[in-house]
Order: sequence, then structure tokens, then C-alpha cells
Amino acid sequence: MKKKNFQIKKIFACCLVICIVLILSIQFYRAKAYGENLRGIISISGAWALYPIVVKWAEEFHKIHPKMKIAISAGGTGNGMADALAGLVDIGMVSRNIYPAEIEKGVWWISVVKEAVVPTVNEKNPFLENLLANGIKKEKFIGLWITVEINNWDKLIADNSIIRFFGARQECAIHVYTRSDVCGTAQTWAQYLGKDQEDLFGIRVYGEPGMTEAIRNDPLAIGYNNVNYVYHAETKKQVKGLRVVPIDLNSNGRIDWDENFYHNWDEMVKGIAKGKYNSIPARDLYFVSQGKPKSKAVITFITWVLTEGQRYVSEAGYIKLPKEKLRKELKKVEGGDKKTIFFH
Repeated sequence: MKKKNFQIKKIFACCLVICIVLILSIQFYRAKAYGENLRGIISISGAWALYPIVVKWAEEFHKIHPKMKIAISAGGTGNGMADALAGLVDIGMVSRNIYPAEIEKGVWWISVVKEAVVPTVNEKNPFLENLLANGIKKEKFIGLWITVEINNWDKLIADNSIIRFFGARQECAIHVYTRSDVCGTAQTWAQYLGKDQEDLFGIRVYGEPGMTEAIRNDPLAIGYNNVNYVYHAETKKQVKGLRVVPIDLNSNGRIDWDENFYHNWDEMVKGIAKGKYNSIPARDLYFVSQGKPKSKAVITFITWVLTEGQRYVSEAGYIKLPKEKLRKELKKVEGGDKKTIFFH
């Protein structure tokens, strides 16, 4: 019996040693892949759409490299691109497509995550039930933000019960909101409507937080938000005060079963990631810089973001890039196609 117990203890000890060796090996390869003894500061500015996930990445990266500091400021895609091209920051955060003029100026870019833009209203909107059941057609969004042909809720939903709620037509004006800062969110929404950000009509508010608060405080408001500002990262439910307005993708005047995915964050994210809902305004979010980064710290951070950092994407309320796309982006980073890759 004693001999049997000794053998069990010996086997357990051997397994423990093997586990320790494996853990140390993984840590060694990860340290080799992401750089050792990094120190210094990485400066980042730009898109509000990227700000929450980049803050999370910075926090987790700091745990691996405690001597590294990452300074992040949000001010919109326009600021991020301008700062990067001027060499004022190491990385610019951009939430729209890269323009030809920026490519001519030598911008270097990689996709790091995916995001979608959705139309939103106040949860106390008196016509919310109608909106959720029937959605809004694309041409009506154009009438709100571009041609300004629609300025009352009855024109939008053709519901005569509007008099019952307010008693007077002039009290039923739609309060249309748009962004005042040059940003990828507004540009993405404008491109969905066939125009550019400067063509969008509306009450102008600054930043993603400004848009969110404006809609939450106005029952007659309609605007647009990035998905990660509409849903709680942990619960996956829509944040208090906001409701996503379903887009009537086939313009049949109602929301069919395959269009009713906004209330379910997981289903929406899966669909967008696979390109299932191509009619939804979705786009890649980018890191940019003036030319390919040369700093070891910056290269290490970007490589980490495209590999280990992807484990935090979903929990932060964003959409993962396909693994094949991540591999493609890694090849743009120095040595990215030669390192040990840990996808999540």
C-alpha cells in the first residue's frame, strides 16, 4: 500500500514538473514574441470608437510590461489621423476608411478590430413599440439626415396616434442629432446614406459620449452610435436610456425574423463578423502612423494587440476580426509573420 502511494505521489510530482515547464515555456515564447524589458511611453490619440478597447489593451499590456506607459487621448478620427501624420503621436486611432490623400502622405495602417454603427432613440420615445415592430427604411434615414424632408414623427412612422400623445402636430418634431467632431462614426453613417459627414443634417454634439447623453436626455431624439456604446460589455444588454432602432433591410415595412437581431448582441456580432448583415453600417477600426513604426515598443504593442490582445475584444463590446484577416495584418508588422502567434 505504501509502495502504491509512493508511486502515485511520484507520478503527481512528475506531472507537476511537466506543467511548470510548459507554463515557463509559454511565458518564454510570449516574452520573446512581445519583447523583453520594454520601457518608455507610447502616445495614442484619435477615434472615440476605439478609445474603450485601447484603454483596456493598455491596461493589460502594462501588466506584462510594467515599465511601459501608454498615454491615450480621444478626440475623434480627424485628430488621430492628423496627429499621426504630423508625428505628434506614435499611433492614431481611426474609425473610417483610409483616404487616398492620406496614403499619398505616407500613412501606414492596420485593422485591429471591427465595429458597427446603429441608429438609436430614447427608451422613452412614445413610438418605440412601432419603431421596434416596423423599423425604419434606409430612404427614411436619408429623409432625416440628408434631404431633411422628414421633420415630424408622423411623417416617419405614419402613425396618427401622434395626436393622442402630444395633442398638437408642432410638438411632434423629430430632434435629429449628428456629430460635430470629424469622426469615423459619422462618416460611416453618412456613407451608408450615400454621402459624407459634412452632408449630415442635425443638432451637432461632440464625441460619442456627447451623442449618447443627448439621446438619453431627449425622448424625441434620434441619432446614431457605435455598438460598444449602446450595449453593456458584461450583460450584452442595451444601456439604460438608449434603444437601437431596427433597420428595415428589405424595405417591406416591417421587421422580419432575420432582421430582428439588434436586441441580441451576440447574434448581431456574429452576423456582422461573418458579413451576414452587409446592409448594416459596419467597418474596420485602424491603428495608423506616419510610415511603418520603427520603435520596438510600438511594434511589440501592435503585435500583442493583434494576438493576445484579441481575447479582450468581445468582452469590451467589439467584434473580432477573422483570424485570416489578423494574420494578414500581422504580416504588415515587422516580423509579424515570423513570431509565435497566440490567437484568441
